[in-house]
Amino acid sequence: MPIGGSQWISSHEQRALSPRFEEYIDRLKRLQRREWWTWGVTMFVLILMTGAVASLALPAMVDEQISLLHSPVFQSVAGLMLLIVLLGIYVTYEKILINRLRIELAEGQSHSAIWRDLALVDSLTGLFNRRFAERQMKAEVARAQRKRYQLTVVLFDLNDFKQINDRFGHLAGDIALKAFADRITAASRQGDVAIRLGGDEFMLLLPECDSAQVSVLLDRMKNIEADINGQRIPITFAVGWAQCERGQQPKDLLEEADKALYLHKQTSRQSDPSLATVPLSK
Repeated sequence: MPIGGSQWISSHEQRALSPRFEEYIDRLKRLQRREWWTWGVTMFVLILMTGAVASLALPAMVDEQISLLHSPVFQSVAGLMLLIVLLGIYVTYEKILINRLRIELAEGQSHSAIWRDLALVDSLTGLFNRRFAERQMKAEVARAQRKRYQLTVVLFDLNDFKQINDRFGHLAGDIALKAFADRITAASRQGDVAIRLGGDEFMLLLPECDSAQVSVLLDRMKNIEADINGQRIPITFAVGWAQCERGQQPKDLLEEADKALYLHKQTSRQSDPSLATVPLSK
């Protein structure tokens, strides 16, 4: 099977890959505003308390009958107020630096998540790509064997995809791929994993599903059409699947499904093309 090449994803798709990022930044800013409010109230209370101390000390300063600048009480109160002001300036400076660093770290983490997603998602269809499939396949097989539940791998190959490209152009081919990807997503369960392996090849990982249930999935994938230049072009496909057996390796499971897909393709070419979406019994 060919491996699909990497492609760039637009900024809109990047935001879609990290939908919580803007919400997280908004919540972070609201938290910072609350912190600033708390800090401001605290400083205001400290200043009021200092003023209260100064007002209590004012009679003593008057009784001394000396210049305020030479009054020990005044000097103590002024020193206290100066310390409070200096502390406020220092805390404000440190708070600005901490808040700036907090936002930079949040943005850095979000960008890392976006680039990680970019490496695992096909930009055209929005499905996972082959790189993700290789990693997820190993994890699902290991989980299925450890927990002893069923796991089925289904492979798809679009029929006459090259003819669509040659007749209508590559943009039409992209429309056909997107139409098939949308249908495979709609037909899948929530826990299933839909993948575009590359070109016109797709894969479904079906946890907790045996091969006898694949026909239910395929029933939901009948009559796929793509709207190309005002024409409704039918999208048919060959399909093959394999159920994970005890002790089977991911590579062997994929090869078994690939053989079933190849057999279906060969049989479809020798029979009525309208039967291209009818799966072969295994």
